Amino acid sequence: MNIQPKTRGFICTTAHPEGCAQQVKRQVEYVKAQPALEGPKNVLVIGASTGYGLASRIVASFASGANTIGVYFDKAAEGSRTASAGWYNSAAFEREAAEAGRKSYSIVGDAFSDEIKAKTLDLIRTELGKIDLIVYSVASPRRTHPKTGETFTSVIKPIGGTYSNKTVNFHTGEVTTAVIEPATEDEIRQTIAVMGGEDWQMWIDELQKADLLTADATTVAYSYIGPEITHAVYREGTIGRAKNDLEATALRLNKQLGATGGRAYVSVNKALVTQSSSAIPVVPLYISALYKVMKEKGNHEGCIEQMYRLFSERLYTGGETPVEPDGLIRIDDWEMREDVQAEVMQLWADLATENVYEKSDLEGYRREFFQLFGFETEGVDYEADTNPEVDIPNLR
Repeated sequence: MNIQPKTRGFICTTAHPEGCAQQVKRQVEYVKAQPALEGPKNVLVIGASTGYGLASRIVASFASGANTIGVYFDKAAEGSRTASAGWYNSAAFEREAAEAGRKSYSIVGDAFSDEIKAKTLDLIRTELGKIDLIVYSVASPRRTHPKTGETFTSVIKPIGGTYSNKTVNFHTGEVTTAVIEPATEDEIRQTIAVMGGEDWQMWIDELQKADLLTADATTVAYSYIGPEITHAVYREGTIGRAKNDLEATALRLNKQLGATGGRAYVSVNKALVTQSSSAIPVVPLYISALYKVMKEKGNHEGCIEQMYRLFSERLYTGGETPVEPDGLIRIDDWEMREDVQAEVMQLWADLATENVYEKSDLEGYRREFFQLFGFETEGVDYEADTNPEVDIPNLR
């Protein structure tokens, strides 16, 4: 079939297998070109098929020579529907890992469920022995609690008052004002249940109980803080409450794992084009301005560059991991530099529909959005007949 992008708001409902494979290959080639790391050897990535989770798996495998297990919830092609981008990404990763002689396995299903946890533990026990790095990078809008059966749904809302600021339709370039009503207490509770640290804690507890962690095992989850203009809808909103819970979980896990020499961190990463960030009002316009400034300064990074720097300059330096007083790893340091933020804010003040392509990198944002789904990728013939049915090697 001829596969073209079809969008619905901030979602692309189609994905291109060859484009996704090229994107994965580009990340693999980047890591291969960097110095090798003395890092983890058996890695579990929970939320492994896109964005920071996928990049973490690639860095672990191709910079550190690690064997990996990826857990993710993606769909295969069916009838006239393509598979999800994460499915194609994972198939491409598995092929690259096999060519490099790495062990890698994929488990597709609900990472929040007891069933998938048990299945993953069995696979670790059979194929890898013990895990020395657990990356928790789950991005889901809802979660069914495995013990109570309650289903929670997250929301992206401010807390305490209505919030308004500039936002952009990155398909059309129209800059408008987003007005978002505040969350209720129940919406806050449900967002924390979905995006907080409870499930991460459950994974570590189960791995420890099964004696499947090395004594010095490390675990890391990902977060974002960002500038003041995004705080009301992000850091001080419902998502921020969930991230506070995630960070509190990291402190508990650090004590729990630290009893045998292990570590737990939350890494605060840079703002990037992801399926999740595209859904947050204000953020796409901010990222577009940020990209313009950082690209001009020559310090722009994508997911793979961020994750290689996280592994090489923070997690596996051969010495102490540099952290902030609150225990956070700040790999967003280049984004939050004073000169970068000052220039972004200067652009922000003037941004409007008439000048958005001149004063921001909205075109770059739009292109990266479609590249998440395998489109607008150099070297791919999008007019060619393409088979959407792609098997994932080592799917368990």
